[in-house]
Amino acid sequence: MTKMSARRAPSSALAAIPAAVLLFALSQGAHAQALGNQSLEDRLDTLMRVVDEQQRQIQVLERQVTNLEMSQRGRGLTGGAADENAAVAAPPGEDGLPAPLPPLAQIAQVAPGAPGPSGGTSTATGVQANPPVPQSGGSAAAAPSDGTIGTTQKAAEPQRTEAENAVVQREHAPLFDHKLTVDWGISDTYYDRRQLQLSGFLALDAIFLGNINLGETKSHQLMADVDTRYGLTDRLSVDVDVPYVYRHSNFIVGGAGGAASQLSDASATSSNLGDVNFGIYYQFLKETNNLPDVVGSLRVKAPTGTSPFGIKLEQVDPNNTSLVAPSKLPTGTGFWNITAGVSLLKTYDPVVLFGSLSYTYNVARSFSDISAVQGQVEPAKVKLGDIIQWGSGVAIAFSDKDSASISYTMAIEPESETQAPGQGWQKVPGSETVASALNFGLNHVVNKHLTIEGSVSIGLTPDAPNFVVGVRFPYTF
Repeated sequence: MTKMSARRAPSSALAAIPAAVLLFALSQGAHAQALGNQSLEDRLDTLMRVVDEQQRQIQVLERQVTNLEMSQRGRGLTGGAADENAAVAAPPGEDGLPAPLPPLAQIAQVAPGAPGPSGGTSTATGVQANPPVPQSGGSAAAAPSDGTIGTTQKAAEPQRTEAENAVVQREHAPLFDHKLTVDWGISDTYYDRRQLQLSGFLALDAIFLGNINLGETKSHQLMADVDTRYGLTDRLSVDVDVPYVYRHSNFIVGGAGGAASQLSDASATSSNLGDVNFGIYYQFLKETNNLPDVVGSLRVKAPTGTSPFGIKLEQVDPNNTSLVAPSKLPTGTGFWNITAGVSLLKTYDPVVLFGSLSYTYNVARSFSDISAVQGQVEPAKVKLGDIIQWGSGVAIAFSDKDSASISYTMAIEPESETQAPGQGWQKVPGSETVASALNFGLNHVVNKHLTIEGSVSIGLTPDAPNFVVGVRFPYTF
């Protein structure tokens, strides 16, 4: 009777193996819901690791079946072979079978032999050999303490791509997270002006007697400047911009030899330091998911360039009294001015919206001579009109490194005024200007330090330049 019971015990164990495999598969199916919150790639990776572990478990069960059959025949494994099999097999449970796999929700994507999310080690398939034990009083489904699962992201400043940062730097304000930026650029501004010149008088208020000539001025202004910006804090930044200006103008007037169809021309060239300017920027509001980025600025420009006042006109062609040209060309405005502005920017990846508004106050200044006539000296105090400028635009990031932008700007400057010694202020006729332009930009981020910014501006009114073409190379440290 005892011998029969001993023979039935292995048979019962063999019969229990398929049932254990079935129960193991059902337990794994109950945890398949954990895959629902993962991406498709993560699901495939997790399932492949689970299949690999299940195959390993099946191989262990097959070896145990073989060992049981051999035990019935009195040929059980002994010595090193038995130790090797025990080392490969998973720790047995109370029924003598390998312990079941942990739930899918506890499978971590870690390297073999690396520490698991809660301090345990992982096997070759990435499954923790010793899954974490929940704290007393806690829940087994509680999120890990590292916050990688089940955490809620807080509202923060949107993360911009490198291309979007380039738009911010050019159209909006300096990048406050950079301590030092050196921005070198060069631009070409072109003017082409035509003006009807009348030299004579009206007879009987209807008939003009005299010369009618068409004057034309073509001018190129090349400017190279270095703008150095330094961030004092994450909200406060200062900069100084030092320009060098080269100007070339060609003056063309008809009337040579007394014939309106005969043209004569003259040219003038000058180069010198431009008006140095410096500014301070303060970020009033950092961009969030609901609010735009708001930056205020205050800039001061010094009259370090050549002043346009007091430059005398000279008759270049003795055969054409209508052709006069300046002896030199100015490289600055001749005035101190202060500009206060505010700019806004909002990122809707990959679109960036921006806009700005500024007011420039030109400080009145006295000059010893403002006359352009040879041999005439006219001292006076001059006040240029204060400028109101606004603009807005949009930029689109094509990739992490490339973006394009389009914007519109308009500047209105009222009439200038002059004051002779001992007299009142007099307005200068024709000095009011309205300049508007359409601007196009293209940015390319070379690396985390260097950006290339190209721009083209097309004038829409006679007071604006015909076009401005420029390129800049900001380098951030």
